[in-house]
Amino acid sequence: MSEEIWADLGGGAEALAAVADRSAPVAPTLWPGRAGPRAGMLLPDYGGACIDRLGPALLAPRGRRPAWLPRPLVDAEPVVLLVLDGLGWLQLRERRGLVPLLADMEGGPITTVVPTTTSTALSSLSLGMAPAAHGIVGYKFAVAGPTGKEILNVLRWSTASGDARGFAPPPQVQPRLAFGGRPVPVVSRVEFTGSGFSQAHQRGAREMGWAVPSSLPVLVARALAEGESFVYAYYDGIDKVAHASGFGPLYDAELVAVDRLVSDLLSQLPRGAALAVTADHGQVDVGPKALPLDAEVAGHSELMSGEARFRWLHSAPGASEELLERARAVYGESAWVAPRDEVVGSGVLGGVPSEEALQRLGDVVVVPLGEDAYLDPLDGGEAKLVCRHGGLSSAEVLVPLLSARS
Repeated sequence: MSEEIWADLGGGAEALAAVADRSAPVAPTLWPGRAGPRAGMLLPDYGGACIDRLGPALLAPRGRRPAWLPRPLVDAEPVVLLVLDGLGWLQLRERRGLVPLLADMEGGPITTVVPTTTSTALSSLSLGMAPAAHGIVGYKFAVAGPTGKEILNVLRWSTASGDARGFAPPPQVQPRLAFGGRPVPVVSRVEFTGSGFSQAHQRGAREMGWAVPSSLPVLVARALAEGESFVYAYYDGIDKVAHASGFGPLYDAELVAVDRLVSDLLSQLPRGAALAVTADHGQVDVGPKALPLDAEVAGHSELMSGEARFRWLHSAPGASEELLERARAVYGESAWVAPRDEVVGSGVLGGVPSEEALQRLGDVVVVPLGEDAYLDPLDGGEAKLVCRHGGLSSAEVLVPLLSARS
């Protein structure tokens, strides 16, 4: 990626106003005309106060950082960015009494990208691009495999044929270097070091793996002591708990633990440094509303990709219109059901993907309006999740951007 992309912080969609007011509501962006997502769904602020511009904003010289950043980040150096997987703005605001340190930090809501899922959002964070530009267009998408078209699980970098690194090499699926080519330290779980997804979205970074959460602040401090001016740290506990048990005592306990982790991290920062805290997406507690896709719609689909709240259906050759008709007949009142061209034209991906990336998408998308989820009947693991994400609700799209100085 060119340095100009990382330096150009102007333009784009209108930035969210008054981010310092943590109680300020953010109105959903409604699409003009009859095509595109439905009323109440939230459009990412691509190019503005959105995670696709957060990395470039923090890596920019102090005099060229955008005004939508919280004040502690405008002129701080060094800066540590902590990404808390799955911590949506609405969930944080509703539980601010559990997280006194986070609640006292400056900032407010910004938007993530669409689909609101880890693989796509983390790619936008590290690459400084909307999904249409980097091509990691979902949790699962189509690739050419040994048996023909197969569905790649991006986080595992595998398909039904197994490890996909041989026939879908990560640097070919996503060829750009992370962080504009800077060898930024990435402090994350040691299990992720060198994985297929890591190769795809943070290639060129300096991976520093932690085995237990208490090591994360220590490794960040080590990188800063080595003279780094920007460190990226990632923690996935909130997302794991939400998926496994939903919003409840275990989720609340995890938030309390995360607030302590943030305190530990701040205590390790040198004087004058700043900590930025954000997330890749929020969550919706779906529970029993997650049901297998309608049998007739599933019967018209050769494959399914995406995930339960952003479900892509892949039709047989020449049968996409029939699939669209059947999906609209079943889900037209409860979901945004659209062909691929309408999805791309709506702007939810932040532009027009390359021809190669377009082929990763399905023919028809089904995105629920409420708290529903549409399960792939062939994927038994999907049914086990309580909280989910991927869709266009404010609970999923709005994420925090908070900051404090040491």
